[in-house]
Amino acid sequence: MATGVKNAPNHVIFKKVSRDKSVTIYLGKRDYIDHVDQVEPVDGVVLVDPELVKGKKVFVSLTCAFRYGQEDIDVIGLTFRRDLYFSRVQAYPPINTGHTPTRLQESLLKKLGINAYPFLLTFPDYLPCSVALQPAPQDVGKCCGVDFEVKAYATDITDTEEERVPKKSSVRLLIRKVQHAPPEMGPQPQMETAWQFFMSDKPLHLAISLSKEIYFHGEPIPVTVSVTNNTEKTVKKIKVLVEQVANVVLYSSDYYVKPVATEEAHEKVPPNGTLTKTLTLTPLLANNRERRGIALDGKIKHEDTNLASSTIIKEGIDRTVLGILVAYQIKVKLTVSGFLGDLTSSEVCTDLPFRLMHPQPADPAQWVKIWSLRSLLVKI
Repeated sequence: MATGVKNAPNHVIFKKVSRDKSVTIYLGKRDYIDHVDQVEPVDGVVLVDPELVKGKKVFVSLTCAFRYGQEDIDVIGLTFRRDLYFSRVQAYPPINTGHTPTRLQESLLKKLGINAYPFLLTFPDYLPCSVALQPAPQDVGKCCGVDFEVKAYATDITDTEEERVPKKSSVRLLIRKVQHAPPEMGPQPQMETAWQFFMSDKPLHLAISLSKEIYFHGEPIPVTVSVTNNTEKTVKKIKVLVEQVANVVLYSSDYYVKPVATEEAHEKVPPNGTLTKTLTLTPLLANNRERRGIALDGKIKHEDTNLASSTIIKEGIDRTVLGILVAYQIKVKLTVSGFLGDLTSSEVCTDLPFRLMHPQPADPAQWVKIWSLRSLLVKI
């Protein structure tokens, strides 16, 4: 066993074996970070049984798919998925790719012996992150969303038709493409706006500000609202919402706006009055589990997840990013009395964008990982 610094965390290796035992895939992780300027590659190892794959080739593929229905509903030959990206590499017999094995691969190759072969799969910069739309409680089957899959398979077929590969000779592992908050934040979000009402000489002013551009999942968000009411009307209610904006880009571009947190101020602002108040909102999945269509970070199997993180798109991409793109905004609504006083009212609102993300993970270079296969293999 390799040794490392005291209390260094062990590194779990994910393993999955094909039904006929011909191919076994090993990955060091299932979350791959999109740093915007570049994405971590999928580096793993395939263990091959040379007797069972005799005369065949072993390929490893990476697929990004948009799923929008149950896979078992295929009665008229339609599939409820669209592949956004597909690539594959040949792992066996090995070919010269020019890639130097990573530290993980070197350790796995040393442990697994001569029938183990490394592979490296890369993500293009135009792919979305792993995101799913939450189904209704009564819905069953696969939910709508973007997922990524690594597949290893043995075949003697020369084309890329994976459907023709016997399932017993293939093995699949779901992975995730995720983004974390950038190391540097943007400017403090703030905005001012005004509305001019009929038969009012002066406007109604509203100013909104946040303490920072990026908030982490589970972190309270203080929203400072300043109302200057120069009109002859009364601001009867101030409502502040955190809205999630999911842009689903597939055959068309559709926007779905869902409130995920709400607070109200009970104070009124009379004519020629002012009010400055800070309301704190915490957008959490726990408060939105029954709501259909909320965008969530992609999950593997039945593990828990959270509201989807804000999507950051690399500048200068010359093609449309398909999938589900997520953004967040603060919406402030003011309910203003109408011509008949309290009997009627009108509503004005404005938005202020911000980002909701996970913090950067700890730097793995700060400690030495222990690449030990003994008792660390997780069978999936």
